Amino acid sequence: MLVAVARERGAGETRVAATPDSVKRMVGLGLSVRVEAGAGAGASFADDAYREAGAEVATDPASLLAGADGLLTVGRPAPEIIEHLRPGAFVIGLLVPYADTDDLRSWAGRGLTLFSMELVPRISRAQSMDVLSSQSNLAGYKAVIDAAAEFHRAMPMMMTAAGTIAPAKVFVLGAGVAGLQAIATARRLGAVVSATDVRPAVKEQVESLGANFVMVDSEETRQAETAGGYAREMSDDYKRKQAALVAATLAKQDIVITTALIPGRPAPVLVTEEMVESMRPGSVIVDLAVEQGGNCPLSRPGEIVEHHGVRIMGHRNVPGRIPVDASSLYARNLYNFLAPFVDKASGEVRFDWDDEIVRGSLLARDGQAVHKALGAGD
Repeated sequence: MLVAVARERGAGETRVAATPDSVKRMVGLGLSVRVEAGAGAGASFADDAYREAGAEVATDPASLLAGADGLLTVGRPAPEIIEHLRPGAFVIGLLVPYADTDDLRSWAGRGLTLFSMELVPRISRAQSMDVLSSQSNLAGYKAVIDAAAEFHRAMPMMMTAAGTIAPAKVFVLGAGVAGLQAIATARRLGAVVSATDVRPAVKEQVESLGANFVMVDSEETRQAETAGGYAREMSDDYKRKQAALVAATLAKQDIVITTALIPGRPAPVLVTEEMVESMRPGSVIVDLAVEQGGNCPLSRPGEIVEHHGVRIMGHRNVPGRIPVDASSLYARNLYNFLAPFVDKASGEVRFDWDDEIVRGSLLARDGQAVHKALGAGD
């Protein structure tokens, strides 16, 4: 069975869906792999490295996808890729299932089998396939590194003959995977760190990393976590209390990292314009939610905005700013998703349509949308 890996065509996308290591593993399962020339260039993986791992290298989409049974991708495939896929072929990647769904329904109508890795259920068996965690981990790390580079002071406390430099104060909003990694990274750099989240269950994790946990304690927070481990959207009353707490804490901070996302919904506003204006000039905000509307209304995707002396960073595709590691982890996630369904004797991919992971991530099959994100079951 032939699996193809196309060069990513999305603006600013540096990652690739397969590395030489994952190609070698797929070939070891009995799969044939074909990679488009230059697919790994953004992540420093040369075409020759793919050839040495056992892949064929194709020069254009038509030759890449001729006879292909499946496509591994990072972002949504470009139209010139989709048009060359035969009916019945599978596509596995970050398909952004809740946005621009007309495209996805159109692909379903072409007979493509679509798997969206964002929808892989958060169960123990699927941890090695969890692309959101692997990429968010790197995003949390990079957010702190980017903030430190933009911050015009040192991060740790320094005692010198000329005097003592106070440590930077870092506030992390949202203690999911990205937030926890941001806390750990800021602590390693010597900062004094505080964090907040609507879920009281993360308090122990935050404190175990050496940060101070601040939150609005109410009955509502007892049900603040979904079955998948995400934060629920809270009531207006809770949001008002949370905003007051954040405002009081924010004014004392040097660096703020915002990470709050709600699947399928715009990012909640946590840092208002008034809060930004309360911060000291020279402070830095990194908005990791900028591509879903932003946790700060002043952030702009792909830009660093300055407001009242505070720099607000809105980098797109933050994991893609560490493309080697991001690609390596992502490619391993895809391999772990695919491998259980490869028959080693025949080299055929045979998905178990009753498997919980397959059901959870499947968007379309046999010409029909099958997931509620695309309106199935409405």
